[in-house]
Amino acid sequence: MLLIAVAAVRISSRSGLPSLLLYLGIGVAIGQDGIGNVAFDNAELTQVIGYAALVVILAEGGLGTKWKEIKPALPAAVVLSTVGVAVSVGITAAGAHYLVGLEWRQALIIGAVVSSTDAAAVFSVLRKVPLPSRVTGVLEAESGFNDAPVVILVVAFSSAGPVDDWYVLVGKIALELAIGAAVGLAVGFVGSYGLKHVALPASGLYPIAVMAIAVTAYAAGAIAHGSGFLAVYLASMVLGNAKLPHAPANRGFAEGLGWIAQIGMFVLLGLLVTPHELVHDFWPAVIIGLVLTMVARPMEVLVSLLPFRIPWQEQALMSWAGLRGAVPIILATIPMVGQIEGSERIFNIVFVLVVVYTLVQGPTLPYLAKALKLGASTGAADLGVESAPLERLRGHLLSVAIPEGSRMHGVEVAELRLPAGAAVTLVVRDDASFVPGPATVLRKGDELLVVATDPVRDATERRLRAVGQGGKLAGWLGTGVGRKTVPTTATRFHRPASTTGGDAPPRGDTRRTER
Repeated sequence: MLLIAVAAVRISSRSGLPSLLLYLGIGVAIGQDGIGNVAFDNAELTQVIGYAALVVILAEGGLGTKWKEIKPALPAAVVLSTVGVAVSVGITAAGAHYLVGLEWRQALIIGAVVSSTDAAAVFSVLRKVPLPSRVTGVLEAESGFNDAPVVILVVAFSSAGPVDDWYVLVGKIALELAIGAAVGLAVGFVGSYGLKHVALPASGLYPIAVMAIAVTAYAAGAIAHGSGFLAVYLASMVLGNAKLPHAPANRGFAEGLGWIAQIGMFVLLGLLVTPHELVHDFWPAVIIGLVLTMVARPMEVLVSLLPFRIPWQEQALMSWAGLRGAVPIILATIPMVGQIEGSERIFNIVFVLVVVYTLVQGPTLPYLAKALKLGASTGAADLGVESAPLERLRGHLLSVAIPEGSRMHGVEVAELRLPAGAAVTLVVRDDASFVPGPATVLRKGDELLVVATDPVRDATERRLRAVGQGGKLAGWLGTGVGRKTVPTTATRFHRPASTTGGDAPPRGDTRRTER
């Protein structure tokens, strides 16, 4: 089973297919009508495990979301996740009622269920496709935001008795979103402050602490009757942009947990479905999917983004990139748990719709982006910077990797112009290490160890990233990020500090380079 899952990861990463298709296939293969013939029909357990997995996936997505990319896209994403959801639900439900013949409650449930774009599918596909940052930012933020209103609608339509009036539903959605956002931001800021100022006894505890804070945000949001999904996404985004110690390790740990969550969730959903029952609902699912993909999603994007004057090429790509995945299938278990009439058929239609249209949309995204001439420009590669706290020295040890394409290649150490209190202490090159001098020329593939005192830690990282993007003249030729980080005319060099917690090591020679 483990070998099959590993093979599925490799196939999905190389083919561009969202991994959900492969994992769902594994679940179907070992379930009813499959080679394993495992009978599983516990929709309530599937829903609970699916929610837990979604929390982990949203946390991983939030940790990997860059604030500078998503900030300009927030207003559009919020409108798309609220007004756009209403447009999509209405059009899709009308198509399901008039074209397929479903009664209105079932049609509204399907319309609400499939109106949620899936975070796992969006994160796994979009981060492999070179798209403009505005498009990626809107789609990623939308996938993190639109779960809350959709869950409220599905629960309302799946409850016994009459459905609440539209203005009551709007009020519930607005209130839960506000509470979830407030809780998520509060937990994220408090958690990041604590991790920055409280030294944990082992570096391996930082990734665990980050995930614990993210799960706490979900729990706090749910207890406060807000959107736990929005809370965990926002808290994770705050943590991911807070420059915490061992940030790459934190993201790597979360990514590993995200893969485990996806594998378990999708396999379980594949087990829940009964393949021979899907044949009768195949064409209704295709018809509803056509309405959703060709009418509802484009209208949703057009109406929501009208005030933002986004070019039609980007709107067309966003219309096609509204990927569905495990989230709609998980939400389709809500009417099953509530024993709504026709809930099994709703689940089957949603399952077929997700599989068919994800198979069509995911692999074709790169080609559509190329046809619309929306490939992202290839600028200088960003540096990989990892920070470890040096408590006894009241400083930080920055590990800086110079990747292929970085403009730090060819820059001398003295030309970095680091703030006073920061120094390049060691260069690792070709499996060998040496203490650099002011005239040492840095190369791609090098790894630098930079010691910075606590007051200039952030300025040092900003300066390093500025040089990585703009070269040695960053800050002099219009590279804005570098202008704030040139407070000194000298660079100090000394031997690297120990991270073992012992006494501060003796300082080496100090050289001053006049500028």
